[in-house]
Amino acid sequence: MRGRGWIKALRQDEARQVRARIAELERDLMVTTPMGRQLRFEAGHELRNATFRLERLEECIAEISEKCGR
Repeated sequence: MRGRGWIKALRQDEARQVRARIAELERDLMVTTPMGRQLRFEAGHELRNATFRLERLEECIAEISEKCGR
């Protein structure tokens, strides 16, 4: 069985990936090239989902950190 440190490292790696995707989506939404309405809608929807996922991952990482500190 793997320990909390391993799980925490997995979550931190996942959070880094989600942050990178959020940055990519934000750049896509700010470019001046004509992006179709549907594509902007999908990018905005994915951005909201990624932001929500990042918040949950950060909460999970904080809980793991608190439990490891005990």
